[in-house]
Amino acid sequence: MTGMSQSDRVAVVSSRWHGDIVGHAVDTFCREVDAHPRFAVDRFEVPGAFEIPLRVQRLARSGIYAAIAACAFIVDGGIYRHEFVAHTVLDALMRIQLDEETPVFSAVLTPHAFHEHYEHRMFFSTHFVVKGQELAQALLQVCAADAEHAEPAVS
Repeated sequence: MTGMSQSDRVAVVSSRWHGDIVGHAVDTFCREVDAHPRFAVDRFEVPGAFEIPLRVQRLARSGIYAAIAACAFIVDGGIYRHEFVAHTVLDALMRIQLDEETPVFSAVLTPHAFHEHYEHRMFFSTHFVVKGQELAQALLQVCAADAEHAEPAVS
């Protein structure tokens, strides 16, 4: 990405947990954004959804990225409070976006019910393709609006 300005780069941070499903959103997101001539995508992975906000915050503070996307699949495994994790991650992403003034987009999803069987895995794999498209479109629209309404540089 040599020669690109900071506003030409976007990042996507994804969880490795259920990576086979989450990867559908990440791959689709990257294809959609890469098809846009202005942007290049840097990919980052973290172990789980809980680690996403810190990575997003560090990327936002770097000043390198015009926008950052996050992808994860938080499911009820029957032991831990998945609602707590989902709520914590989404609240942190919103706080980072507001504090750092870098747009942050989320495909951090928590299904009502998920079971480790073929039908659910196929349904959510397909669903994450759609979410990757929606994530890319939202990011591209906001970046276009930001570019259109950018304040002129003071000399």
